[in-house]
Order: sequence, then C-alpha cells, then structure tokens
Amino acid sequence: MENMEEKNLLSKKDVVKAFWRWTFFSHANYNYERLQATGVIHALSPVFKKLYGNDEKEMAEALERHMQFFNTEPHFGGAILGMTIAMEEDKAKGAPITDSAINSIKTGLMGPLAGIGDTLWQGTLIPILLSFTISFAADGNILMGPVLFAILHLAIIWGIGYLSWMQGYSLGKEGIAKILKGSLLPTVMTYAQCLGPIVIGALSANFVKVSTPLKLDLGDKVLKIQTGVLDKLVLGLLPMVITLLCYYLLKKKFKPTTIVLILIIIGIVGGMFYII
Repeated sequence: MENMEEKNLLSKKDVVKAFWRWTFFSHANYNYERLQATGVIHALSPVFKKLYGNDEKEMAEALERHMQFFNTEPHFGGAILGMTIAMEEDKAKGAPITDSAINSIKTGLMGPLAGIGDTLWQGTLIPILLSFTISFAADGNILMGPVLFAILHLAIIWGIGYLSWMQGYSLGKEGIAKILKGSLLPTVMTYAQCLGPIVIGALSANFVKVSTPLKLDLGDKVLKIQTGVLDKLVLGLLPMVITLLCYYLLKKKFKPTTIVLILIIIGIVGGMFYII
C-alpha cells in the first residue's frame, strides 16, 4: 500500500492493532446515549497515543471529538474508522483538518455503510452459509453443521472487516466517496437484495414441513386434501403460508418469541382437530 508507506507517523501494525480492538470491542460498552462511541475510543486510543501522546491538549481534543454519537455496521463500516485514522494522521502532520470535518465524515458515512453491511451480511451472506450447513446440522453432523458455519462466518466477517478497514485507511475520504458514488455498489446491492430472498425461500421450502391429514369421503373414493388438492394447486402451499405468516408478523414488529408461541398454538390446535 503506497499511501500507507508515505504516512510515516503510523505503521501498518498500528492500524491493524486498532482494527482488532474495534472487531472485538465495538459493542463492548454499547449504550443508547452514544452507541458505539466508546468502542471507537477504545479502538483508536493506540493511534491517538502514537499521534498525540506527548501533547495532552491534542490528546484530550481527540478523545472528546470521538465521543460523539456513532453507530454503523462494524465490519463494512470499518472503512469509516480506517479513513478516520488517515485523517487524524494528516491532522497530526499539520493538515488543516477540523474536528467538525472528521465528525462530519463519520456521521455522513455511518448510515450508508450500515445499510450496505446489514443488507449484504444479514440478508445475503448468512442465508447462503445456512443454506448448505443447516442440512448437515439437521442430520446431526456437528462438525459440518454449526462448527463449519462458525468457522466460515468468522473467516468471512473478519476478512471483509479487515479489507474494509485497510481500504478506508489507504483511500482516505476521497476514495471512499468515489466508491459510494460509483455504479459498483448499487449493482452489488441489487443482486444481494435479490439473492437473499431467493436463498431464504429455498431454505423455507426445504425445512418448513407442514401438511394436512384431512380427507373427503366421496363414496367409493377418498380424496386426500394434501396430495389431491393443495399439492396440485401449489406444491408446498402450506409451508409457504406459514413462512409468509411469520414474515408478516415480523413486519408488524412481533417479537420472535411471540411468533414461536403462535406457531406452537397453531400446531397444537391443528393437531387436536386433525387439521395439520
């Protein structure tokens, strides 16, 4: 990284150390007044000591400006703090960078990068990982199920977080702005928003099992409602209805535990009356 070599106040080790502190402690003191601000201070404190360690006034000002409200998705949003380190380094070298300029960059980018991170991670990457590990877990294979999921989860999330952090530091505020204004991210977001629901739909079709034992006695014939009617209309109709019901309740802000209770009640009542 050529830009990193030019900025000789900090070494790559300093930047990487800040990354790991942010990775493990971004939410360690999460609170409703400042959200991740204390996590930012903890992550960047080694950088501040390197840049302002001999100047108590500058150190106090650095701590104060980064105690402002901050909240973003910690891995994709790590680019913001990587960029913040670059700005702090330039400021320490005498560049005319104000406190408000640094906080404006953080505030302006934390929302967009949180949206990108939440969409790609929670809506796309996790469902994809689940799509091929959950079947192993259902068969009782602990190694290829939860263990593999955890390993892949950490490897991907730390990999993305590290690259995002280092790119933020290397590119600075101009580079991040160009990325956000370009056509690559909207394209990636569009595909991710499509891929996530497809994967979740596939998981629902494979693992949501609902059927009805209802039958109609038609004299010399018996019509099974499940195979004779529902499956011919839409294969997997009942699992789809249950999945859409859960989705609807989540959109209505029902708690997951409440939805589970509703499903239990539906199962008990349906079983008692031989409906499902």
